[in-house]
Amino acid sequence: MTALDGPEQVRARLEETGYLVDDGLAIACFLALRLGRPLFCEGDAGVGKTALASALAEALDAPLIRLQCHEGIDASQALYDWDFPRQLLHLRAAEAAGVTDADRLEGELYDRRFLVARPLLKALQTQPSVLLIDEIDRADDEFEAFLLELLSEFSVTIPELGTLRAEEPPVVVLTSNRTREVHDALKRRCLYHWFEHPGFARELAIVRRRLPDVSARLAEQVTALVQELRGHDLLKPPGVAETIDWAEALDALGADEVDAELAAATLGSVLKYREDAERARGMDLAAVLATRGA
Repeated sequence: MTALDGPEQVRARLEETGYLVDDGLAIACFLALRLGRPLFCEGDAGVGKTALASALAEALDAPLIRLQCHEGIDASQALYDWDFPRQLLHLRAAEAAGVTDADRLEGELYDRRFLVARPLLKALQTQPSVLLIDEIDRADDEFEAFLLELLSEFSVTIPELGTLRAEEPPVVVLTSNRTREVHDALKRRCLYHWFEHPGFARELAIVRRRLPDVSARLAEQVTALVQELRGHDLLKPPGVAETIDWAEALDALGADEVDAELAAATLGSVLKYREDAERARGMDLAAVLATRGA
C-alpha cells in the first residue's frame, strides 16, 4: 500500500481525490495508517464520513470493501457463508459418479471453492484494501462484540478450514450516525474523529471542488442558505451531501443564481421532512441571500 509520510501528505493525497480535510481529520487519518488502528468516524448523516473511506481507497490505490450494517446483521452476512446450491450439485455429481467415501465427500464439500467471502473475510483476503464498516450504530450488541474480536486479531477461524489471517491488515473506517451509543470497548480499539458540519468557507470549497461547472455565485448562495438552515431547530439538519445536491439541482434547472422563490420551490433537494420544509419557508430566505449570497 502506498506509504504516506505525514498528515500534510495525507491531506494532499485526499485533496487530489476531491475530498477536503481539516487538520484534525488529516492527523487522524495519518495515525490510523501509521499505527494500523481502525478509524471510528461519528457525526450527523451527510457530513462526509462514508466519502472519507472512498477517498482513502482512491488515495491509497486500494479497493474499497463496504459492509453496510443493519439491525439483525450476523456473522454469516458479514463474514462468510457456504455456497449450498453448488455444494448440492457437487454432491449429486459425486453420487452419480459412484463416490461413496463419506469422509472424502465431506472434505470436498467444505473446500475453499465453495466458500462465499462476505465483506469482512474479503477484506482480510485482499491486500491492500480499505474496509468500510458503515453505520455500525444500526447493528446490535452481539455484532459489536464479534466485530471487536475480529478487528483485534484481523483473523477468523472457519471450523472446516482453520484460521485465516490477513497478511496485511486492511485500513478500517467505521462510521456512526449516533442513532445509539456504540460501546466503549469498540471505541477504545479505534482512533476517534467527530465530524462537525464545516464552516462556510470550507463547505463552499467542497461544493466548488465537487461541482466545478456550477456558477460561483450559485455555489455561494446555496452554501449560505444551508449554513443558515443548520442554525434552526430542524429535525434533520442538512449535511454537505445535501448542499451539493441542492446546488446540482439548481444548476440542472439552468440557474446561475437563486432567489427566495426558487429556493423555496427546491427545498425538497435539501430537506427531507415536511416540518423542516415548512420551517424553512417561514424563514426570511431573501435576507440570507442579500447578506451572504453576494
